[in-house]
Parts: sequence; C-alpha cells; structure tokens
Amino acid sequence: MAISKLLVASLLVSFVLFHLVDADDQSAHAQTQGSLVQHIDCNAACAARCRLASRQRMCHRACGTCCRRCNCVPPGTSGNQEVCPCYASLTTHGGRRKCP
Repeated sequence: MAISKLLVASLLVSFVLFHLVDADDQSAHAQTQGSLVQHIDCNAACAARCRLASRQRMCHRACGTCCRRCNCVPPGTSGNQEVCPCYASLTTHGGRRKCP
C-alpha cells in the first residue's frame, strides 16, 4: 500500500515538473519569435547615418556591420552614441571606434 502511494506521488511530481519545463520552453520560444520581429532595417538606417560621410562605401559597410550586431543605429549623421551603447562600444583592432 505504501509503495503504491509513493508511486502515485512520484508520478504526480514528475507530471508537474514536465508541465513546468514545457511551459518555460514555450515562453522562451515566444520571446525569441517576438525579438525576431523587432529587427530594424539596417540599410535605411545606415543610409540616413552615412548620408553626409565623405567615404560613403566605407561608412555603409561599417554601419551595416554594427547595425547587424547591435540591432541599433543612433539617429542623425554623427554623435548620439548614448542612444545605442552597443553600437558605441564596438572598436577596431587598433582600439578606435568601429561604428560611424
């Protein structure tokens, strides 16, 4: 009798744990789907950022790389780095700012 109660209790605990793990997986999947929708248009954002640059191709290439990594481009043609900290923190091998 005691073995059957222990068996029923362990099955119940197992069921609850599986249910909690499945609910956690579904919420993580929903968050991932939500973040995929939020990507910005890097081409348009970098075109606006680089419109006054003297070296357009280099600016677009660097801005595009930074935009894809950070999913953010500061507004305006220069400055405003505090709006996007990830964008501002990327540097070249020489320690200079990578992003225009």
